[in-house]
This record gives sequence, structure tokens and C-alpha cells, in this order.
Amino acid sequence: MWRYRRTLAVGLVLMVINRVSSFVLPGTSKWLIDEVIGNDQMELLTPLALMAVGATIVQAGTSYLLSNVIGIAAQKAIMEMRQRIHDHVIHLPARFFERHKSGELISRVMSDPEGVRNLIGTGIVMLVGGVLTAILALIILFILYWQLTLIICVILATFGGFMAYAFRALRPIFRKRQKIRSEITGALGETLGGIWLVKAYGAEGREQGKFNDGVIQLFRLISKTIRGTSATVTLGTVIVGIIGALMIVLGGRAIAENALTLGDFVMYLFVVGVMVAPIIQMAMVGTQISEAFAGLDRIRDLMTEIREDEDEDHRNTLKRVRGEVTLEDVHFRYDETVPVIQGVSLHAAKGTTTALIGPSGSGKSTLISMVMGFNQPQQGRVLIDGQDLSTLKLSDYRRYLGVVMQENFLFDGTIAENISYAKPAASRHEIEYASRIANAHEFIQSFPDSYDTVVGERGIKLSGGQRQRISIARAILANSKILVLDEATSNLDTESEALIQEGFKNLREGRTTFVIAHRLSTIRSADQILVLEAGRIVERGNHTTLYRMGGRYRELYDQQHSYEKDLYVNPGEDSLQ
Repeated sequence: MWRYRRTLAVGLVLMVINRVSSFVLPGTSKWLIDEVIGNDQMELLTPLALMAVGATIVQAGTSYLLSNVIGIAAQKAIMEMRQRIHDHVIHLPARFFERHKSGELISRVMSDPEGVRNLIGTGIVMLVGGVLTAILALIILFILYWQLTLIICVILATFGGFMAYAFRALRPIFRKRQKIRSEITGALGETLGGIWLVKAYGAEGREQGKFNDGVIQLFRLISKTIRGTSATVTLGTVIVGIIGALMIVLGGRAIAENALTLGDFVMYLFVVGVMVAPIIQMAMVGTQISEAFAGLDRIRDLMTEIREDEDEDHRNTLKRVRGEVTLEDVHFRYDETVPVIQGVSLHAAKGTTTALIGPSGSGKSTLISMVMGFNQPQQGRVLIDGQDLSTLKLSDYRRYLGVVMQENFLFDGTIAENISYAKPAASRHEIEYASRIANAHEFIQSFPDSYDTVVGERGIKLSGGQRQRISIARAILANSKILVLDEATSNLDTESEALIQEGFKNLREGRTTFVIAHRLSTIRSADQILVLEAGRIVERGNHTTLYRMGGRYRELYDQQHSYEKDLYVNPGEDSLQ
């Protein structure tokens, strides 16, 4: 809030003017009754009316300016907070996103900052304005009739204590409410993202049940906050009634005893009204501010997560990459009890292809994630051209990376925009050249809008093989020095795969390539093949060497060849020879 001090200062000045002008009308009532009516000073009637009109105009004008100044400042604060949260989130380590759903993070970026409106916007204005009005009103009320005012102060202090207790009790409920809302948003995003699977297994009812459980829980929390808010407002109404009754009894007696004039009493009524109305509003605003602080608590929790570029300024600049990658005795585990990578060492010379194979859970993807800088080894080093990756700026290093992941993500844009994602300034000629190498140009040209075809969310309008080839074209266009292919040909038919392999052969020239593949026939040309099991390299060499060894690689290769040969043989039929 400190950065908005000037705006808040302007708002404070406008608010003071606004609140002071609100006391003019109650003040004129005393003069109207005691002087104009009581003492027949009719010449004061017009000045009093002009004062009331002038004060009303000032009050209306300052209210308008206040809403604009503070309201716009609040929206600007929300915008800037969203920008800061988004910047922080997208720079968090990959492991963070394994623990959180995307829908939950979307809610935290977009919804949690909304509470700032109640701190910098109308909420803070009403709160501070209410306090200021109460102070000014109490001064006037003490001057008019201090005995009754003292009793009112005791009542208001009791009410203030109750509100403070209510706000403390409601704050954790607001926080839990926002947490549940984020979880529901995350689950809903997951359901809609996998809608074809949901429909295929007839799981609509189960998903609806999960959603219903979430919204019912959210409803119960909202009900609690509504009851709490209603209780404070109800108590405020009771307080107004008690004060009104006291004014009738004590004020009436004071007039009868000539301790108050009728004008003083009417002015006292008006001033009490001016004071009590903001106090009732403060009860509403207090719950909004409690909700805002609950959101800020969640934002603070998120912002304390350590970014992967936290110490980027202290890392070395990487001006160029040749492509030599070395891993020295690296170890990695996601928790203390489950080692994923255990003492792996490898050297990939510039321009060579290294293939990683092994059963699921052997550590292939984790090993590649360390090469890409997504995970840091807990022991050992990853060297790029002889330099420790942990000492280099990741933003520099990743400019030299090209990636085709197992799950090919496409943005909801055109085919050309997706291919040029790593190189936004690429020309259409460059995009088409990359597409030809990836064997994508022909099917892209078959669309009416060609490269301007919109692919839909996650590329839903394309087949799996088409999405994969566009991802490959994207990696080709990046013109990287280090290329990572994670199951890059897994969704291609035999004809397309043959063409892609030829394209990759040209692409790998001069580039250091890491390939993860279950289809071992696609990596026979690799310079070195590493066989991983339980996070360790159990065999290494090229295809010919490993096959002749007759070890684990030979076993996997023959097993897969036999499986693919009999893949479409019906039960009871002879195997294909």
C-alpha cells in the first residue's frame, strides 16, 4: 500500500472535506429552530439554505472524485498484483507445478487479488471515513450533551469489541473459503480438460458428485460468513435502537429541564445519525477487509515459494553454447525415501545423439529434466561445455534448448503461431521449412486456412500425430544446440515415422540430442544408448555393441520386436513369421 501513498493522501483530503461538509446540514438545523423559528430571525433563512445547498454540492463532488481516485487506484493495484503473482508463478520450479493443479493457480492469480479493492478502494475509504466521522461527531456530541454522549461511547466501545472478535473469527473461514474455491476451480478444469475420457467411461455422474461435494462445502463456508456478517449488522441495528431510546428518555428530560434547547436536541439527533450510519457500514466493511486479508495471506504463501531464477543476478552469463553435456555422479530424489537417480555419469559430445531407454520409473524423464535445468541434482554436477549449470543463468541456457515432450502442448492459436512459439519473429518461409522437415507441411496445406488454421485449446482440432509433428516443427525452428526428444515419434504412423526419422537425421547434424523412446527401432542410429534401471545406468554403448552383448538391451529389443510382430494376431492364431 505504501506505493499508493500519494493517491491515498489525495483520497484522504477528499474524504476529510466530504465528512466535514456532512455536518453542515445538522448544524443548520439548530440555527433554523433556535434562531429563525425561535427568535424570528428570518434573514438567516436564505444564508442557511445556501449553506446547506453548498455543503451538499461539495459532498456530492468529493464523493464522485473519491470514488474515481480510490476506485481506479484499487483496480490498478489489482492489475499490478496479478502481474507480480503471474510473473512469480511462471518462474517457479517445475516441481511446484507437480504439486498444484493449474485451475487452483489460476484462481490464486485472478481471484485472490480482488480483495485489494477493499483495502485500497471503497473499503478503506469507508473504514477510515467512518472512524473520522465518529471522532468529529463525538466531539460535537460532547459539546452539546456530554452525559448522554459518554453513555453512547460505552455502548459503541462494546460494539467495537464485538466486531474485532467477529473479524478475527471470520478471517480463517474466509481463507478456507478461498482455498476450497480454488480447489473446485482446479478440479473443474481437470474435468473439462479430460472431458473425452469422462464421457468414454460414462463418468459424468461421478464427476458431478465430486463437484457437488465441493460446492456444498463452499456453500457451508459462505453461509458461516454470511451469518457472521449478519450478526454484526444486526447488533449494529440494535445499538442504533438503544441509542435512539436513550436519546428519547435522556434528551426529553434535558429539554424539560432546560439543559438542552430544542435546536440542540434536533442537531444532536442529526449528528448521531451521521455518526451511526458509517458505523453500521464499518461492520460490513470489516468483513470485506477480513476477506481481503485472507486472500493476501494466500498470496503471501505463494510469493514465498522460491523461484528457479531467485539468484539469477549472481549467476554467470552464457553467451554461446557448443552443445557438450556432462553429468558427473548425479543423484536426485523427490523425497528422502525414494531415490530416483543414483550416481549417474554420462558425457554427450557436441553433435552426438544420446538415447535413454528403460522401463517406466527408471529415471529417464528425471535425468532429462536435469539436463534442461528443471530439476537440480542434490549431489553431483550437470556441466554444459564444462560449466556447472547451477552457476549459469537459466534464461540464457534455455535459449539454446529445443524440446518435443511426450505430451505435446499446443496453444489456442494458429498453426503458424504454435510453430514459431520459440522464435516469434520467424518468417513464413522459415516456418514452412521446419514443417517440411517435420513432415507436417502436407497436412497443414490441406486445411482451408493452411498455416492460419486455429488449432483450438491444447490443439484439440488436430489428431495426436498432427500435434506431435507440429511440436517437432517447433523444435526444429528453434534451431537449438541441445535438442530433447521425449517419445517424439510415439504418435506417428509407420510412413510418417520414417519421414520424420530422416528429418531428425538432418536436424541432429551439429546438435547434441537426447532421445527418450520406448520404440527401440527408432534409436538404432544413436551414438550412444544408455539403459537405465532403478535410477542407474546398467548398460551403455551403441546399438550394435549392446545387441551383441546379449544383456538387458538385447532382452528389451527382442521383447519389443516380438511384441510388435504379434501385435495384431488374434488369440489362437499362429504368430506372423
